[in-house]
Amino acid sequence: MTLPPLADRAIVVGARAADWREAVRLAGDALVDSGCTTAEYTEAMIRMVDDHGPYIVIAPGLALAHARPGADVRCEGLSVVTLAEPVEFGHAHNDPVRVVIGLAGVAPDAHLASVAALANAFNDSSAIAAVAAATTRDEVRAILQGRSGA
Repeated sequence: MTLPPLADRAIVVGARAADWREAVRLAGDALVDSGCTTAEYTEAMIRMVDDHGPYIVIAPGLALAHARPGADVRCEGLSVVTLAEPVEFGHAHNDPVRVVIGLAGVAPDAHLASVAALANAFNDSSAIAAVAAATTRDEVRAILQGRSGA
C-alpha cells in the first residue's frame, strides 16, 4: 500500500489558519492546485465536518479532511498542510490540530486504500510531530514516504 503522489503544490508548510474551516480550505486548495480536485470538493470537505462533527481529527494534532469520491475528484490525490499555529476543530481528545491531510479518491476502494496507507504512515505517533515540525516540502514527503513503505 502506497500513498498517492505528493506534488510540491500539494504541500503547504507553516500555513496560518484562523479556524478549522480555513485549515480544511487550505488542504482543499492544495488538492485543487495540484490538479486532483475542483473547488467544489473543498466545500464538500467542509460540509462533511459541518454535518458529522470533528470526526476527521483522527489522532492528536492530525486531521484527515476528505469527502466522498465523485465528479469533483479528477485523480487520486493527497495534500499536506502544516499549521504555524494549531487550530481547534472541536474534538474532545485530539485538538488542537497542527497537520491537516487532504485526501481525494476517485473510487471508494481506492479511497479506502489511501486511508489505510495514511494510517500506516501515522502509526508511529511521532510522525505527526515530525510532519508538524517539518520546514520543507521534501522533509514532509520523506517523513510520509519513509513511514508508508513507499
